[in-house]
Amino acid sequence: MKNLTLRRLCILLFPLALTACSGEKPAESAPEATAAAPVTAQPTGKALADKYLLVDTHIDVPFRVYRNPQNVAEATEGGEFDYPRAVAGGLNVPFMSIYIPASVDEEGGAKALADELIDMVRGIVTDNPDKFALANSTAEVMTNFSGGKISMAMGMENGGPIEGDLSNVQYFYDRGIRYITLTHSKSNHISDSSYDDNKRWGGLSEFGFEVVREMNRVGIMVDVSHVSDEAFYDVMETTAVPVVATHSSARHFTPGFERNMDDDMLRKMAANGGVVQLNIGSGFISQASRDSAAARSAALKAYVEAEGIEPDTEAYKAARDKVYAEHPYVYATMDDVLDHIDHIVNVAGISHVGIGSDFDGVGDTLPVGFKDVSEYPAFVDGLIARGYSEQDIEKILGGNLMRVWKAIEDYAASAQQVKATGA
Repeated sequence: MKNLTLRRLCILLFPLALTACSGEKPAESAPEATAAAPVTAQPTGKALADKYLLVDTHIDVPFRVYRNPQNVAEATEGGEFDYPRAVAGGLNVPFMSIYIPASVDEEGGAKALADELIDMVRGIVTDNPDKFALANSTAEVMTNFSGGKISMAMGMENGGPIEGDLSNVQYFYDRGIRYITLTHSKSNHISDSSYDDNKRWGGLSEFGFEVVREMNRVGIMVDVSHVSDEAFYDVMETTAVPVVATHSSARHFTPGFERNMDDDMLRKMAANGGVVQLNIGSGFISQASRDSAAARSAALKAYVEAEGIEPDTEAYKAARDKVYAEHPYVYATMDDVLDHIDHIVNVAGISHVGIGSDFDGVGDTLPVGFKDVSEYPAFVDGLIARGYSEQDIEKILGGNLMRVWKAIEDYAASAQQVKATGA
């Protein structure tokens, strides 16, 4: 009776194990049962973006809000940055770009505009202390990270506000500026620009050499994005510390585009200990995007000339819409972004690459799948798919930039100690 009850229980609970329950000898060919190996979950892009410090060295929120006031502490229409999207993307340290247009630099008022934009960033933090905190050092970044606040660091895009006065380097350090892009779209009093055919200095100006040394001394990162090739090499021969390209891409994919960095420059950055923070604008990372933009511009020019249409008119806007519809812009993809990361890693090494998206700065040219700050996890998913380790990803997301920033802090502290003691 006991055996019968046991057999019925086996049938009910383990129908596939009937033979074993019956006590019958299994066939010789039957495999032995083995325990299943534990399954280790693959980390997701979202998990790693949330786990590690994520630093983006170039986001143009200040000038965007200057032109079109918005409260980026709440969800906004348009733009690529606001607090909810930053949280969703895992962004911890957005460097707010204190962007000074070349026209302002040339006409006067660069320092005043820089001060106004700095005050604006400070105001965002003051008005939202539960969400944001200023970050003037690597230590403050880590404190803010531990406290769950987004660090608002600041970099100045265009050295025009220095206005020929070396003491303004210290002034802007005291105001919270932690990198300075030496120039922008036009050659200025510090450096030639990659965008300007007028290479007035053949690299850095004499004052520019002094600016680089003073930036080293006070603890401001030298940003070589936007500078001419000659100016880049002048910086590399002058700086005593690692430098950063806060929003540049690999020229390998865009031959002849001086704004990007060629392979020799990437190798120089590695030898210097610096880091290239990738600009993800389609025109920076895809030759097809650049070609499509050039084609539609040429078509528009030909059309308005043939029709006798004047610029800055409603007819011109209608013509532009017509021509652009006929010549669509070719957007880059996430694969293009990842190709640049791969290339920089292959040439310079894993310790010399990061992200400087240029969100809010490149207009409607962002890649498919990487349109705003909420989409960093998709980027990290792409890194995972390409075989980057968790340690590699931590470096790309922020570890490399923090290393450079800390090295500059340490150098400045040492230089100031020497000056104070006279040693």
